[in-house]
This record gives sequence, structure tokens and C-alpha cells, in this order.
Amino acid sequence: MSEPRKLEVLRAIVEDYVHSREPVGSKALVERHHLGVSSATIRNDMAALEEEGLIVAPHTSSGRIPTDKGYRLFVDQISSVKPLSAPERRAIAVLLDGSTDLDDVLDRTVRTLAQLTNQVAVVQYPRAAKATVRHIEFVSLGPSQVLIVLILATGKVEQSVIDAETPCVESVLTGLRQKFLGGVYGLTVASLPAALSGIPATVPLNEQELAYKLARGLEQLAQAAREDRIVLAGTANLARSNVDFPLSIGPVLDALEEQVVLLRLLEEMAQDSLGMAVSIGRENPHDSLAEASVVATTYGRGETAKLGVLGPTRMDYPNTMSSVRAVARYLSRILAG
Repeated sequence: MSEPRKLEVLRAIVEDYVHSREPVGSKALVERHHLGVSSATIRNDMAALEEEGLIVAPHTSSGRIPTDKGYRLFVDQISSVKPLSAPERRAIAVLLDGSTDLDDVLDRTVRTLAQLTNQVAVVQYPRAAKATVRHIEFVSLGPSQVLIVLILATGKVEQSVIDAETPCVESVLTGLRQKFLGGVYGLTVASLPAALSGIPATVPLNEQELAYKLARGLEQLAQAAREDRIVLAGTANLARSNVDFPLSIGPVLDALEEQVVLLRLLEEMAQDSLGMAVSIGRENPHDSLAEASVVATTYGRGETAKLGVLGPTRMDYPNTMSSVRAVARYLSRILAG
């Protein structure tokens, strides 16, 4: 069996199984694909693929399905990520245009990607440790309550309410805001605690207690901004693929709910020459995802965060990779603008 024909037969089996969910037999391959050989030759080719562990018979029938190893070889042979069609690109633009802030942008992004792929879409928040401070705001909400708002250059907004325990005069809050903003504007989130610590001592004595509370509030927001977070959409798509998880879909749903497993996996996944990262079935180091595949890529300034999809190993890898890359590029343009 020649290497080109082996790859061609494997490609045909993968494509047929992905679209039909049924084991693929030699007769179906001859009828649907122009392989240029007889059914007997295809049967021999399939036997050779089975010996190599690339396909397997799920039960006592003549049909075969790809193994994780077979999917891996198939994915590795994808030489380029095909562009989306014009209607698909327009759909992304319509769904993402008009986003107001980072939370809204990422929420729209995962919903768009879930619709395009019919899988679970996941996006990792941009790493905030190197993000810089764009603005802070102190807003009086009552006699002693103050809303603290921290806005980063990435568009990320963190906010919380503190109890100052004493009446807060608007003019005092305005002066403190100017003092704090002057001291931290343009600094990275990682360097914020050190910069904040010295500011309260520079304000009038009667304002120092409030200033210390505001500094602690900002420090907590900076810590929250640095925490790794992900946004999900399309979990119902996974539930509809229940038949693709013969053991149990439960561990996959648990991993989605806990998020720690997904965050760790996204960190560990290495991108290939196409800029894509694909982890298939038992390639995943986490047992809960042994029956799932993840397709991801990086996005944004510095490309330190990832977005992608999670679904069963019986996935349309070429179209999924195309959708993931297109949405990542569009998201990067939005964040850069």
C-alpha cells in the first residue's frame, strides 16, 4: 500500500465517519470516493490501516472508524487552513460588531464560535499581569459606600463596592481619584500593589484613612484582574453529541464546569506550523477529556491568550480549524482597535 493512497483512504474514512456517524465500509468508499482501485484493494488497504492502529472496527461489522492515532495523522496532513466563505465572514462581523467592552466582546466571541462549529466554544481572558492602567474611578453610592472602578488598557473592567464607614464627600473622592490615577496611570497590573502602597501617605491627614481603604480596594481589583478566567458557550451542543461519548459525557461536563482543567490544557497546548493547537482524545493529559478533542489558537496583542472549541473526537477538523482561526483574527482586530 503506497503512502499517498494510505492517506487518501484514511482521509475518506475520516470524512465519511465525521458526517455519517456510521462505521465506513470498503463498498461505501468505492461508491463515494474516486480512489481508482477496486473494493478488494480498498479492503486490503483498510486491513493495513487497522494493523497500524489508524482505524478500528467498533463491533463485528465490516465498517471501520478512525482511532485517535488516525485522527492525528489526518490532522497532521492538513497543509493549510482554508479561509471561511464570504457569508461566514459576514456572519462573524455582524455578531461581533458593536461590542461595548471586553466582557461583551468575549461573550459574543464564544457565542459566535459555538454557532459556527456546533461545539463548545471557549475563550481565555487576556493575561492581565502586563496590562496597564487606563483609568480609575471612585463613585459615591451613598453616605459611606464607594464604587471603585479599575479600567485596563485591554478594555478589561474590574469593580467593587467598599464601605468607607464614614461619610464620603464627592469633592474629596474626586481629589483622591486624581491623586491615585496620577500615581498609577500606565503602570502594569503586576506593579500596581507597590505603587498603591505609598499613595495614602501623600494625601491630607484627614483623608488618609479613606485613601488606605481605596488603595486596598484597588489592590484587590488588581488581583482579580490577574486571575485566569475563561468564558464558555455552546455546552448544549456537547449534550447533543452524547452518543459520541460511549463511556460517559459526565467527566467532560465536569471539566467544563471546573474550568481549571481547561485552563491548564490551553496553557499546555503547543501550536503547529499553521498556528493551530489540536489535542485529540487520549493525547489530552487529563483523563476527563480522553474522549474529547480541543482545537485552539492564540489571539490578541502578544498572543498570550487562547480561544478554541471542545467537542467529540469525531469532529470536522478542517472546518473547525478554519472557524477558530477566523474568529481569533477578528477578535484580535477588535481588541487592537
